[in-house]
Amino acid sequence: MTLVSMKTMLLQALEGQYAVGQFNLNNLEFTQSILQAAQAERAPVILGVSEAYIPYMGGLPCIAGMVKALIEHYDITVPVALHLDHGSTYDLCIRALHAGFTSVMIDASHHTLEHNIDVTQRVTQAAHALGATVEAELGRITGREDDLVVDDADGMYAVPEDCVELVRATGIDCLAPALGSVHGPYRGQPKLGFERMGQIQKLTGLPLVLHGGSGLPDEEIRQAIALGTSKINVNTDNQMACTEAIRSFLNDNPAAYDPRNYLIPAKAAIQAKVQEKIRLFGSSGKAGGSAS
Repeated sequence: MTLVSMKTMLLQALEGQYAVGQFNLNNLEFTQSILQAAQAERAPVILGVSEAYIPYMGGLPCIAGMVKALIEHYDITVPVALHLDHGSTYDLCIRALHAGFTSVMIDASHHTLEHNIDVTQRVTQAAHALGATVEAELGRITGREDDLVVDDADGMYAVPEDCVELVRATGIDCLAPALGSVHGPYRGQPKLGFERMGQIQKLTGLPLVLHGGSGLPDEEIRQAIALGTSKINVNTDNQMACTEAIRSFLNDNPAAYDPRNYLIPAKAAIQAKVQEKIRLFGSSGKAGGSAS
């Protein structure tokens, strides 16, 4: 199957009250594991690429080419969207679209609402002309993921009225309102603003996006989905599973030197974690057919 945008999969998720996972790509092995997990679960999937990982993975065309080649190699038949995560500028979003990404997030949440609307509107016009989807953010999601760092003091909950204004002015396809989740590991018990989450979804009518899906209690994930969260981003849990598998193998086999020896168990750990999340999100089997 060729890459698709997020639009249909997220609207179906919103109607069916489940969520589609966005799992970030960190290297070849993560990409292989996530695609194979989605195929095994017969689930739609979103492959996220954060800005910090673009140069590490060889640039946007290289990433898009790798994803397309792996989809063909593994005969992936479930819907797959390739998404730029936290794109910081209009130019970066455009470069991602031209490289073959089918979805982009423009994150102008650290600017004024007026600036956020302006740049998001321009990105959306360009993306929609190419059949791609756009995610935007309001408020500030704290924590650290990759090289994205937002201090707790800078975190802000999204204002429902501002969300409505952004959605109406830009025509975005999904919205990531800051409601208490964080990037990276949680320090203490997270406190998600569920009441405001439900209010924003009803006012905008859009699928909502939950960043910082790693480490949240299962019950909070289910509650967020019930309130209209249709896309949940996961990265830290997968990174931890990968690193733990590698560390364990090398501790047991200190003389090992062939990277395949420790990367194969790492891939298995990532795939198992992704399948676990897919089942939690309720998207297993939503691509048609039966999950294995």
